[in-house]
Amino acid sequence: MLAQNADEVMEALTLPDPTRTWRARFAEMNPNRWGFGWGAEFERMGGRSGLLKHLESLPWPRPETVQVLIHDEEDDCFGLWMIHDGRLVEIPLPRTRRAWWSGPPEEGYAPDPGILSRTDCRPIDWPEEIEGGDQSRPPAW
Repeated sequence: MLAQNADEVMEALTLPDPTRTWRARFAEMNPNRWGFGWGAEFERMGGRSGLLKHLESLPWPRPETVQVLIHDEEDDCFGLWMIHDGRLVEIPLPRTRRAWWSGPPEEGYAPDPGILSRTDCRPIDWPEEIEGGDQSRPPAW
């Protein structure tokens, strides 16, 4: 995650907090001392449920600089989320496509984030899906 002038906001996210819906903590990534990047690793989809909703609720000093990069183990590349109109939304990347399987979400399982695939590398066996993906599902993050 990248966000300028966000040290104060991010400080609480670097500490464990059992009251959060997502289970991880961010660590500062400080190559060359630029100082506005943080990373977190999540072990399962359920461990990150509610992450984007939590992040978009924070008082960012420069919300236009907030960029969340997420790479699920099935994805070909990182997806990019940015704040638009107060919400973190996925930004479409050239030559990529996110696909969701059809059907209702399964009770007891975290929402399906879909799979982000590059369209310029190889033929892709796309899952059967509703046109445009099943957008009725609750957000996975």
